[in-house]
Amino acid sequence: MAKKLLMESVCSTAGEPKLRHVEKDILIPKIMKDKAKELCSEQVKDFTKCCKDTGFLMVVKCQKENKLLKECLTGYYSDPAFYEECKAEYLKAREEYRAAQDVPHQKHSTST
Repeated sequence: MAKKLLMESVCSTAGEPKLRHVEKDILIPKIMKDKAKELCSEQVKDFTKCCKDTGFLMVVKCQKENKLLKECLTGYYSDPAFYEECKAEYLKAREEYRAAQDVPHQKHSTST
């Protein structure tokens, strides 16, 4: 456990914001998955069409389309630059959300 914490502290830069476990392991990968699906839309479309056309035989008949889709998605998932791009997108959205929460609320005066 201590070794993992040491690695994380060594790997992070001074100005880089800390990420919670859920952000690092769930929220950012979800953004990556959604963006990769968009970027691999042609392969997604081909695989979906094949599955619809072949029904139960899709396991056998759509191997080529499935392989191409997996290669495309895996290419993005394993790209460190793509991860950093999605992380930056997440951090920007988080910052905007937090800034919106910091807006001071006006006190309502009650007149009697």
